Amino acid sequence: MLIWLLVIAATIIPMFKLLPHFGINQYWAFLCVVAPIGQIALLWFMAIRLQDLEKR
Repeated sequence: MLIWLLVIAATIIPMFKLLPHFGINQYWAFLCVVAPIGQIALLWFMAIRLQDLEKR
């Protein structure tokens, strides 16, 4: 459980700083606490936004 909490903290802290750059509210980073699928979903959404930015 301690390892899981460290992984969550290591994910949420950078997400707070990165999500606003992709046009996503920073409080969506708490989705990482709910389930690992939340981390995957946020990273996937950020990748889609990054591809859109690269096309411009």
